[in-house]
Amino acid sequence: MKKLLFIYNPYAGKELLKPKVSDIVDIFVKAGYEVVIYPTQSYRDAYRKVQECESEEYDLIVCSGGDGTLDEVVTGMMKRKERLPIGYIPTGTTNDFANSLHIPKNLLEAADNAVNGEVFPCDVGRFNDDIFVYIAAFGLFTDVSYETRQEVKNVLGHLAYVLEGTKRLFNVPSYRIKFTHDGESVEDEFIFGMVTNSRSVGGFRNMIGRQVVFDDGLFEVTLIKTPKNPLELQEIVAALLIEQIDTKYMFTFRTGEIAFESLEEIPWTLDGEYGGSHDEVIIQNYKQELSIMVPKKHIDSLHFKGNDLEKKV
Repeated sequence: MKKLLFIYNPYAGKELLKPKVSDIVDIFVKAGYEVVIYPTQSYRDAYRKVQECESEEYDLIVCSGGDGTLDEVVTGMMKRKERLPIGYIPTGTTNDFANSLHIPKNLLEAADNAVNGEVFPCDVGRFNDDIFVYIAAFGLFTDVSYETRQEVKNVLGHLAYVLEGTKRLFNVPSYRIKFTHDGESVEDEFIFGMVTNSRSVGGFRNMIGRQVVFDDGLFEVTLIKTPKNPLELQEIVAALLIEQIDTKYMFTFRTGEIAFESLEEIPWTLDGEYGGSHDEVIIQNYKQELSIMVPKKHIDSLHFKGNDLEKKV
C-alpha cells in the first residue's frame, strides 16, 4: 500500500479543517494510501517534519493550512535530495497560490485533488539561501500578513489585511534600491516591490499581468516608485484598488533572475511570512522544480505554451 504523510496546521484560517479531518483521511484511504497524520506544533514544525522524513517512508505529502504552511512544506522539500510530490488543502485567509493553480476551495474537493489530481512541475523561487513558493516582496503593506494576529484573521478574513494596511498609508517607508536583471540595471526610490509566480497577490487579481504561467522559468516583477506628493500616492493607491498597472509609477517585467542592492537593510516577506532584513538579495527561478498536485481539467492552463512573453523594463 502507498503511504501518505498528512501535515496540517490546526489553527489556520477559521479552524475549518478540524471537523473535516476524518472525512479527508477517508478520501486518502479510498485512494489507496496508508495515512500518517501530523498536526503542526509550532512555527517551522512543518519544515522540520518534511526535511527529516525518509523518502522511502512516503509516496506523497499532503499539507493543509495557509500560505505559510505551504511555504514551510515546500522549503523543506526543496532542501531534500529526494523530493516527493505535494498535495495542498488550503485553509488560510487568502490562499493566493492555491487559487492560481485552481485548487478547489472546498476542503473535500481539495483533498480529492491532492490524491487523484495530476502532478504539475511548477517553478519555485530561491531567495538568497531561502525558498519561496509564489511571492517575495518588500515595502508598502508587505508586513501586514505576518503582523496581523491570527485571531483577527480568523474573524475578519481578507478584510483584516485591508484594515491593517490602511494604517500604513500616512507613514510610507521609501528605499533607495538598485535592481539588476538580464544585463540591465535601474536605480531609484521605491516604496514597494514584488517578485511573483501567482495570478493574484493579497486576493487582488491581474496586478501582475494576465499571461502568468507557472512552469516557464520566469517571475513577474512589479516595482512601485516613491511618490513625490500625496496626489501621486493617491494615484498609485487608486491603480492598485482597480487592479491595474500605472506605468508612470511602476516598473513591470519578467525575468528568471534579479538582484537587489540597497544602502540599508530592508525587511522582506516570503509567502506572507517574515523573510528577514537584507541589503543584498539575489532571487532565482528554479524552473519546474516543485511537483504539486493540480486538477487534471485545469493543467493545460498552467503550462507554458511557448508564446512570446516580452521581458522588458
